[in-house]
Amino acid sequence: MPISDDKIGDFLERLADRVPAPAGGAASALQAAIGAALLTMVARFSTRGQSEQDAATIGRVITESGELRGLALRLADADAEAYATVIGALKLPRATDAEQEARADAVSKALVNASWPPAQVISVAGMVVDLAEALVGIGNRNVLGDAVAAAEAARAATATARVNVEINLADITDEHAGLEMLAQAGQADEIIARAGQITRTVRSQLRS
Repeated sequence: MPISDDKIGDFLERLADRVPAPAGGAASALQAAIGAALLTMVARFSTRGQSEQDAATIGRVITESGELRGLALRLADADAEAYATVIGALKLPRATDAEQEARADAVSKALVNASWPPAQVISVAGMVVDLAEALVGIGNRNVLGDAVAAAEAARAATATARVNVEINLADITDEHAGLEMLAQAGQADEIIARAGQITRTVRSQLRS
């Protein structure tokens, strides 16, 4: 069943079960989806009394955050499916040299595929932070705490996804794919820092 069709309680039961997937990768994608959904809500509460320019920004946030939510949910499913493939490759026989070589090749290829969803989660989370930054200065003050929740969800998604990429890269023999995903993971520190700045900005506004 796609994660998007799952009830929250049922998904948490699956997450808590003694199975390899869904796990942290799918959870990080859902964190990004939660962040995107919260931004849609904040934007929808911020449509009144805006200048033409700010209204256009809010309209863009509503549209793009909805698209990011859908993409993040698809990445959650892709992550769970890709990791199941890794587990299948790890179970291949390795009694002979030929079997060991075939298994190692299958594992490496499966890990490359399994690294793409978390790498894409980092990109999605970065775009969630972009939209949160756009809303902080013009959003409804009463729901800016939810913009912070969105930014913090994106920060958690980024940190988790980066670790998953790095773990997979440790056993990848495809140097080109590894370098490409390292570049993606390298964006994480900036995204995390910007998400933290959103939280600090909103907290300072509340004290003023």
